[in-house]
Amino acid sequence: MQNWKKVLIAGSATAATVMFLKRKHSAGLLLAGVAVGTVASEYPQQLKRLRKKLPDYIERGSSLIDAISRLGERLAEAVEERGTHWYEALLPK
Repeated sequence: MQNWKKVLIAGSATAATVMFLKRKHSAGLLLAGVAVGTVASEYPQQLKRLRKKLPDYIERGSSLIDAISRLGERLAEAVEERGTHWYEALLPK
């Protein structure tokens, strides 16, 4: 990969991150698109493989989020049953 492409990818990805942190989402998406487009132009075969595997990745991510959600619900139920005594015991007197 040529140096100017590396600089373009790094710069646009960094600028996109800054824009997202500043809550300028449209500018962040535009800059992230520049970075992704540059990488895709350099590695088109890898992008095709990624596009084929994307539904599997989404399914795995959904399963993980569901499991985390169930864990959070169970923790919330345990806290409700236990009360606030455990929390008060942690506070300094």
